[in-house]
Parts: sequence; structure tokens; C-alpha cells
Amino acid sequence: MSAMIPPDAGPAGAVAVDEPAASTPPSAMKSLRRFLAKPSGALSISMLLVFLVTGLLGPLLVDRPGGLGAEILRSPSVAHWFGTDDLGQDVFAQVVWGTRVSLTVAVAASAIAIVIGTALGLLGAYSRRADAWVTTVTDLMLSLPLLPLMIMVTALVGPSVTTLTFVIGLFSWPEVARLIRSNGLVVVSMPYIDGARALGATGWRIVTREVLPAVVPLIVVSVLLTAARAVISEAGLSFLGLGDPDSWSWGRIILNAQRSGVISTAWWQTLFPSLAILLLVLSATVAGVRFNDSRDPRLKDR
Repeated sequence: MSAMIPPDAGPAGAVAVDEPAASTPPSAMKSLRRFLAKPSGALSISMLLVFLVTGLLGPLLVDRPGGLGAEILRSPSVAHWFGTDDLGQDVFAQVVWGTRVSLTVAVAASAIAIVIGTALGLLGAYSRRADAWVTTVTDLMLSLPLLPLMIMVTALVGPSVTTLTFVIGLFSWPEVARLIRSNGLVVVSMPYIDGARALGATGWRIVTREVLPAVVPLIVVSVLLTAARAVISEAGLSFLGLGDPDSWSWGRIILNAQRSGVISTAWWQTLFPSLAILLLVLSATVAGVRFNDSRDPRLKDR
């Protein structure tokens, strides 16, 4: 076997000859089969689709909760699947309407974080001159207490869905930047990047045509994990009274239960929004992990 390897080939050349499949990422269809091979992959995607459909179509089918109802603090029943609160409002309707707000904040905030984090991560990976300040700013942001800063900025600007989206997005990019930069450094050191430079390719072309496609799988994983963290942040800020008072959210439902003093008695008012938060965050996290595993060329098909 060693006679087949060129004299100037090092250990990398030996790996390429002995294990060619290990250095080649799986195709899209093969990755999809690997993703769905385990029940956790199919179940997580199914749950995410359920939340997506609920957020898009739920408010069109369920009346917006409001006003006063005659049935106060009713436990879950056929008439009220998730029970009612201290004002007689249907908790199921609150959870459905809160799904749209939570998904909106999660998607928009993760988009902001991904755009900023990916841009800075690629800049730091490609430009040695810019890498120093990108790393410094990223480490500085990661060292800050994010929750107190989010509370302070939201309180100063004013509670609204837009404010929560931008605050969460602007404080969530450092993890993405560090991840993209680490993987981008590996790609930039590849021989074909040096070849592109020798052929006269500009830095913009190398970053957008060579480095960016190589880190797309990490971007997909970052989208899911950042969205999961955004859901938790939005619920936490809303529970602290910093959410939009004119919009329903899962955190606001729990806040209403705490303010009315029925957390220990009307358990359904906090159980169902808490389960919604848990299922959405868990589904997004598991989907991200399964996607990352399905793209790993070192894993064998079983």
C-alpha cells in the first residue's frame, strides 16, 4: 500500500488512500437517511412541524383570548382542553396564540445572530489582521452577564416583540461567531484555498464561494440551537414582565399565573406553556444534534 503513495505525500496522503470514504461528506440524500434513521430525528422534525403549523394556522382557527369568562379556574376538560385562568380565559387559546410570538422571536432573533456571527466568524477566519479584534470582541461578549444586560436594554427601550427580537439576536451572535471562526480556520488552511489565491481569486470570492459553503452545515446547526435559546430567553424576559403586554406569549401566561397567585392551585395554567417551551427547545436541540451527526463522514451506516 505504501508504494502507491507519492514520495511527497505525508500522513494525509495515506489516509486518503486507505480510507477515501472517511474524507468525503455524505450526499444530501444519504444525510437525510442518516438523520431519519433514528426515531429521535424523525420525532424532532415532526414536533417542529407541529409547532410551525400551530404558529401559522392556529390563530386563524382559534379565537384570540380576551375579556372575562364565566368559567373561572376550570381544570382541563372537553370544553377547555387546557383549562381556564383566573379571568375565565381559555389557556389552550393562550398557548396557541403564544406559539406564533415565540416562533417569530426565535426565527427572527436567530437570523440576526446567524448573520452577524457568520460574517464576523468568516472575517476572523480569513483575515489574520481582523482576527485579533474579532476574537477580542467575541470573548468580551461571551464574558458579559447576558440576562442582566437583556433586562436593562429591554427596560430602557420598552417592551415589545420587536425589542425582544433585536435584544436577543444582538446578544446571541458570539457563540455562532466562535463556532464559524474555528471551522473556517480549518477550511482556510486547506491547499485548494492557497490554489485559489495563486489563481488570483479575490478575498470576497474565496470567502463566499469556498469557505462559506464548507461551513453551511454548522450554520444550520447554529440556527436550530440559537432558536432554542431564543425561545428560553423570550419566555424568561416575558415572565419578568418585559414582554409585549399586547401580545400573548408562553412567558406571559406563566407570569399571569404568578401574578394571580394560582401557580400552586391551578397547575394547568403553568404546566401547558411550560411543556410547550420544553418540547420546542428539546426538539430544536435534538434536530441540531442529529443533523450534525448525519453530516459526519466518520459515522458508518447501520
